Amino acid sequence: MFRLTAAAGFVCAVVLVVNTTRRAGFLPETALTHAIAPLAPLAGLFAITGCYLLIARTAGRLGLIGFTLNAAGLAGAFAVEYTLHFVFPGLDRATIATLVSGGTGRAFLVTSVLLLVGVLTFAAAAIRSRALPGGAVALFAAGMVPGSLRNVVPEPLYLLGLVVAAAGVAWLAVRLWTAEPSREYGLATAR
Repeated sequence: MFRLTAAAGFVCAVVLVVNTTRRAGFLPETALTHAIAPLAPLAGLFAITGCYLLIARTAGRLGLIGFTLNAAGLAGAFAVEYTLHFVFPGLDRATIATLVSGGTGRAFLVTSVLLLVGVLTFAAAAIRSRALPGGAVALFAAGMVPGSLRNVVPEPLYLLGLVVAAAGVAWLAVRLWTAEPSREYGLATAR
């Protein structure tokens, strides 16, 4: 389980970097780069699940609340990315503007706030648990703050946030990869 969630973390980190370089204009806008874009939050959902399983015994209620909010935010971010890359391209600008100014825009905002609160709560619990590297958790949280606020922060800050988050996720994935399953509760122990 930990190796699988670690692999998901590595995929998440790579896709975040690809998404960043595409949005920054260093990679071309192609069907492939758009098709893989939603994979970052989806893979991140699996990675954060592994992180939670690793800290569950020491993270307490705060960890469970943070995991739940973070997971819900990532699921919502997957839906947002899917919509942006697979639904909006087939619509005219007027329809997109109507959707974004109505319920769809409010749903995007709720998703951003949910992800932000989830990331910060989960990070606090993870640091408190000491089962994950503090630097990795700090990079993840610091990067996901602007990453969660894509429509509020300037584009360069958003893109920098994604790269910083990718570094944190990759480091967390390394930790997941080296986790040793414990016979007790089926969770992991630190090496």
